[in-house]
Amino acid sequence: MLIFKLNPYAFHIGPIGVHWYGIFMVMAILGGAWYLVERGREMGQDPDQLANITFWTVIAGVVGARLVFVLANDPNWIWTDPVQALKIWDGGLAYDGAVGAGVLALWYQLRKTPLVFNRLIDWMVPGIGLGIFMVRIGNIFNHEVLGRMTELGFGRWPEQLWGSAIGVILIVRYFWIERYKAPPPGYQFWSAMFYYAILRGVIGETTRDNPLYLVHYINPHWGIGFLTLMQIFTPPILVLTGWMMRRTWRRSAEILTPASAEGGQTSSPGLSPQS
Repeated sequence: MLIFKLNPYAFHIGPIGVHWYGIFMVMAILGGAWYLVERGREMGQDPDQLANITFWTVIAGVVGARLVFVLANDPNWIWTDPVQALKIWDGGLAYDGAVGAGVLALWYQLRKTPLVFNRLIDWMVPGIGLGIFMVRIGNIFNHEVLGRMTELGFGRWPEQLWGSAIGVILIVRYFWIERYKAPPPGYQFWSAMFYYAILRGVIGETTRDNPLYLVHYINPHWGIGFLTLMQIFTPPILVLTGWMMRRTWRRSAEILTPASAEGGQTSSPGLSPQS
């Protein structure tokens, strides 16, 4: 197949090989950071401050991505081979860990200004979608994240393309809501994570060639199987993100209702710490 003829290296600098995967990941980070800082600048936020916040958020995301990957694949590295556990270029990253650790780092930096935090996590969604899209393309070059074999005449399920499609869906949905709706701060992020969990847990993981836990069911004809580790965690993720979606709408209504009842005008709160 053509996929196995792709070279995972874009170029070499002496003995160091630069992977396409790494290039795509850096492009996604830069694209997401640019959007976040630009949106903040348009809303009157200090771009230098935003850039600094984004930098530490990205660092935390990389650490979280590697930590979750190690814990999910070979936790023995932590005490038997800690150097290997630190090699983010050798063995992979977990995107869920990146998002979780990044959000926690962002919350810690903005814990005294929750409104700013809620707006920024919303503006992270295009970067998250772009990251999912581009990293899955990088997986094609690395010959990894493979779908299960089927008996349907086309070999493996195109797992990397499923993942890329999920990233595109998140991006399109975000900008559609931005244009036609008026969601409260925080809703975009939590709803994106809710639908990401559904799409990945129900579609992506069902056809992905991953180890199975608890329930070991495989249908070789259709090339589907469950339960993967991600599928086990999907229900609690849906409960958390669904609750946060509802909470953002409820809290927004509580804030806006008194002003509406008094006949006052409501306006979008700014990004200043005093908001």
